[in-house]
Amino acid sequence: MLKLTLMVNGIAKQVICEADDSLATVLRENLGLTSVKVGCGTGQCGSCSVIMNGKLIRSCSMKMTRVKEGAVITTLEGIGTPDNLHPIQMSWIANGGAQCGFCTPGFIVSTKALIDSNPSPSREDVRNWFQKYRNACRCTGYKQLVDSVQDAAAVMRGEKTMDELAFQIPEDGRIWGTKYPRPTAIAKVTGTLDFGADLGIKMPQGTLKLALVQAEVSHAKILSIDTTEAEAMPGVEKVVTYKDVKGKNRITGLITFPTNKGDGWDRPILCDEKVFQYGDAIAIVCADTDKNAKAAAAKVKVELERLPEYMSAQAAMADDAIEIHPGTPNVYYEQNVAKGEDTAPIFDSADVVVEGDYFTTRQPHMPIEPDVGFAFMDENGKLNIHSKSIGLHLHMYMIAPGLGMEPENMIMVQNPTGGTFGYKFSPTMEALVGAACMATGKPVFLAYDYHQQQTYTGKRSPQNTTVRLAADKDGKLLGMETDWTVDHGPYSEFGDLVTLRGAQFIGSGYTIDNIRGTGRTVATNHCWGAAFRGYGGPEAEFPSEVLMDELAEKLGMDPLELRYKNVYRKGSTTPTGCDPEVYSLPEMLDKLRPKYEEAKKKAEAASTAEVKRGVGLALGVYGSGLDGPDTAEADVRLNEDGTVTVLTCWHDHGQGADMGTLGTAHEALRPLNLAPEQINLILNDTSVCPNGGPAGGSRSQVVIGNAINNGCEQLMNAMRKDDGSYRSYQEMVDGGLELTFHGKWTAPANDCDENGQGSPFACYMYGVCMAEVAVELATGKTTVEKVTFVADIGKINNKLVVDGQMYGGIAQGIGLALSEDYEDIKKHSTMKGAGFPYIKQIPDDMELIYVESERPNGPHGASGVGEIPLCIPHPAIINAIYNACGVRIKVLPALPEKVLAGLKG
Repeated sequence: MLKLTLMVNGIAKQVICEADDSLATVLRENLGLTSVKVGCGTGQCGSCSVIMNGKLIRSCSMKMTRVKEGAVITTLEGIGTPDNLHPIQMSWIANGGAQCGFCTPGFIVSTKALIDSNPSPSREDVRNWFQKYRNACRCTGYKQLVDSVQDAAAVMRGEKTMDELAFQIPEDGRIWGTKYPRPTAIAKVTGTLDFGADLGIKMPQGTLKLALVQAEVSHAKILSIDTTEAEAMPGVEKVVTYKDVKGKNRITGLITFPTNKGDGWDRPILCDEKVFQYGDAIAIVCADTDKNAKAAAAKVKVELERLPEYMSAQAAMADDAIEIHPGTPNVYYEQNVAKGEDTAPIFDSADVVVEGDYFTTRQPHMPIEPDVGFAFMDENGKLNIHSKSIGLHLHMYMIAPGLGMEPENMIMVQNPTGGTFGYKFSPTMEALVGAACMATGKPVFLAYDYHQQQTYTGKRSPQNTTVRLAADKDGKLLGMETDWTVDHGPYSEFGDLVTLRGAQFIGSGYTIDNIRGTGRTVATNHCWGAAFRGYGGPEAEFPSEVLMDELAEKLGMDPLELRYKNVYRKGSTTPTGCDPEVYSLPEMLDKLRPKYEEAKKKAEAASTAEVKRGVGLALGVYGSGLDGPDTAEADVRLNEDGTVTVLTCWHDHGQGADMGTLGTAHEALRPLNLAPEQINLILNDTSVCPNGGPAGGSRSQVVIGNAINNGCEQLMNAMRKDDGSYRSYQEMVDGGLELTFHGKWTAPANDCDENGQGSPFACYMYGVCMAEVAVELATGKTTVEKVTFVADIGKINNKLVVDGQMYGGIAQGIGLALSEDYEDIKKHSTMKGAGFPYIKQIPDDMELIYVESERPNGPHGASGVGEIPLCIPHPAIINAIYNACGVRIKVLPALPEKVLAGLKG
């Protein structure tokens, strides 16, 4: 043990700790300074940054043996407080720098150290600093963070005032369409918002810490599980195995497609007969401390019989492959698309035909906050599960039968969440903490380390796609033929849905009257497929957008003009045969055209013998909603003090559910002249909040937004007097009128049929992306120097939130194009190994242009936004690489060695 006196935030603090404890652990657990976040735990993300003796350090990798007596340490708590914000914190709020907020404390501390050492940093100084100190953000795209540093430094130099940074309510009181800060902003920039691991520290005494026993192979029969030695280890309360799970011990995928050959009951809570993928949970050790739990987990003996491991769709589809789930074929779902006339004669007679084979990779989500959750039984005997879930009601129904618990005896709550980007559309640890709590009768807490985050949460499903396009000599598209194969890992949940996206979005954005194609979902033993921002869109639109450039080259046409000739216009229909809702793509291309021409000239002038520059385009469309009659509910309540409370499950990945709810409700309630702070939000707790549905497919603003509008409209109708004025709370009570109104909205849409035809979404998003790249001929390294993105996402609710979604999605698209992968389980199990893009991999020059076409079915004219910015940057970048150096990459990511091989070839 060590005893040290540290000067922490100006106060002498005595700490007694283990010699091998990290400084981050001591600050968080001994001193309660939970602004210090632990993400990767290996010094790769900077979320744990503190200043020690005047130097910025990553405290997760600083062992206490290296901390000297009397060390002077500054954490975010010592920089500013909610009632006394530092200029850096105010600037972060003003520029939308805090999205999920998990990395925010580390960035603000890092910025303080930067400005202390350099009061007038340039934008490149800031970028170099964050790169050097490994400050990583997955949400923002970094541009807003550099903006924040610039503004904060200006205030600290006396060139700006705090008042100039603070948001000013417009004279008309309207916040819709403005940069009003999200309600959680102050808590995020001061480190006072408790994320899951922070709440874990504050759990009651006697809470059991959990450690998982996990598979280290990808496919095997389980012959025996021996917990004897583990149960005898110090501090162990119980080792939970499948025998202790009271229900079916399965998580249901809620299969809804009748042609799916599986039943959805294929994912075990705890493996019983087989291991299906690396990382599968076999047992849960419940102990008094995290250290004791992990020590005991290492003593559980699992005897396995290895089975063939099918680590790709092609391997699982081989003639000699065994069924991964006995009784269900490995190819368990097929989706056709058939629109218009038979394409065979069209291709036979077309002037021009192009064809290509493409691959989009198993992209890892890589949130900075690893998965975390806890569970307890409340005084009413209900099982409470708190997690990062972005589908609380959905997950309750997915795990309840497996646990043997009736849904009405469960409560699901979303903790403040450090980013998910879709992986939490699937339940990950919810059933595990539920099973452990039920087996022990005690509160339990489980936090993944980053290796577990990478190896035991879902990833984007890899997709092999073949596309053929037929056109006449003038470039008019005549027909399209497609074939696509989705590697969805071993668990079927939502695998059919992602395959349907191929029918909906390959070739989307263009008038193609005749389409034929088939897609399939394949079970493999690689990491299970989970929703990832864009969900099928990046996989579908990459092949068709790269092939459009190949067609343009064959025709001798400019890629923009080919697109302009074929985009949706009045009378066009989508690949599913329905009306595209709005027809803004020609206007969007017109806005981009002069910038495109300028970019081409600039690239040509700036190219050298060593570095070639190029420009690439891509166009994309994505739906806002779950397929068919997607539904959401929200309650709106008038309070005694005249304020209004909105209750719903609008789940927050970090994208801004709080601001989405507030902006929508405030706009709907404008006749009541309420200030924003007079609208209270209660979100994401199934015990009190109606079912808003999961946060996926950019559905929340549209579907939940309409439900909120409906509830607000009912309230105002009840409050409205004959003279047009509104009743007070007391007048409502005296009149015996209701005070709470249940809003509900169902999308006017229908499911696609067996040929992929239908009207699946009420609203869509449209985007055109231009990438400008530089390619080093000696190494093959590609640098994205600028991205310009024209987006039509309907009317904008909140400019900070929408800009943040756009910048962040573009950054993830750059990662998908150039570096990110989870193929090699060992190599790709860390952030750095998986190709996480730090700030110098993302351009500071990102230009956003909005075309705000009002959506007929959107609340206040809004559509969704989250998916479209990740649907098309990667094909734009790949097209730009070809334009720069003549190398066409068709298998992502475009690593330097691939580009170099193309140059040599």
